[in-house]
Amino acid sequence: MSSPEQWTRPEPGAGPAATAAEPTPEQVIAGLRATTEGGTELTQLLNPEGERLASPRFDPYVADIDAEALRGLYKDMVLVRRADRESNAMQRQGQLGIWVPLLGQEAAQIGSGRALQPQDMAFPSYREHGVAYARGVDFRELLGIFRCSDHGGWDFKRHGFHPYTIVIGNQVLNATGYAMGQKFEGKVGDDDGEATIVYFGDGATSQGDVHEGFVWAAVYDAPVVFFCQNNQWAISEPTERQSRLPLYQRARGYGFEGIRVDGNDVLGCLAVSRWALEECRRGNGPVLIEAFTYRMDAHTTTDDPTRYRLSDELEVWKHKDPIERVRAHLARTGGADQAFFDDVQAEADRFAAELRDFCFNMPDPPPERIFSEVYADPSPQLDAQREEYLSYLSGFAEAGGH
Repeated sequence: MSSPEQWTRPEPGAGPAATAAEPTPEQVIAGLRATTEGGTELTQLLNPEGERLASPRFDPYVADIDAEALRGLYKDMVLVRRADRESNAMQRQGQLGIWVPLLGQEAAQIGSGRALQPQDMAFPSYREHGVAYARGVDFRELLGIFRCSDHGGWDFKRHGFHPYTIVIGNQVLNATGYAMGQKFEGKVGDDDGEATIVYFGDGATSQGDVHEGFVWAAVYDAPVVFFCQNNQWAISEPTERQSRLPLYQRARGYGFEGIRVDGNDVLGCLAVSRWALEECRRGNGPVLIEAFTYRMDAHTTTDDPTRYRLSDELEVWKHKDPIERVRAHLARTGGADQAFFDDVQAEADRFAAELRDFCFNMPDPPPERIFSEVYADPSPQLDAQREEYLSYLSGFAEAGGH
């Protein structure tokens, strides 16, 4: 089986290792196979055919997931995907300035999001719509960000879900600092302890902020789970052009454990995330999880993925769809019938219609909104700036009245 390591460090006789120069056809094929296969170290509990696989290490972490719970995970993924598709369409219709699709990454986000406890904190990048949903954030709250009328209005403390971060990798530093605070305040050490999880993509692993986060977390044993959604493409650059080794193996260099899980397997993501979060709550963190998944859509709605990736690669991953494998398992085991699937789809359509109605009728925020929630305590300087700005705006209204 080919792997990213073989792509840059090929077997004897396989040709020279790839460098920054143009790779050979053989190296491209090896890299493509590694992209679709995941390697022998891939943790998987539910395969693409919907078959349940035994895992002595991780089965205990999903022992409570019966047919009813699995139906709930299926419903979560269907609703999130439907909302994502509707938001993508609304951007094309001019209702949103931009949209960041999550198509294909539903299992990674719902599995890890549902693994979190109320006392935990999640730090997203800008694609974690599924994690937001799992943390109880109203999906409508996300639309204002991409309509460019809001920075995120949810109560991040109550939901345990921080505002979106646009700067690539910066949230890793924020999450590491937050987790260090949890450690310093004695909030780790038992099952009731706190943990932090931070989400980033494979492209972010090339950023210095991620490296610094790894260093500080390791030095201070911070209770943070680094959750890398390796969707194979850092915009237009494949993972194989960024790393000589599978990303989860980078944890070795920092002195903590790394693990690769099938990011299209919601059970696997749930189990591995529960294990990693438990490790952190008990003071055994940090942990790096590489969720091996695939971005089925564009990087954002400003991107054209047909310019840099093969359609054959996309077709391969369609057979590994995270939702279809759960549907196949439920149908095969009698965990759900057609009426259930129809009801979920109908609910998803209603959910999308509500989002559309909200977005099309979303009011513009008042100008003073920009000055709210800036500081925890009142600030005379900020109050003065607000009054000066509002007075400036009122001058335009008065001029228009004459």
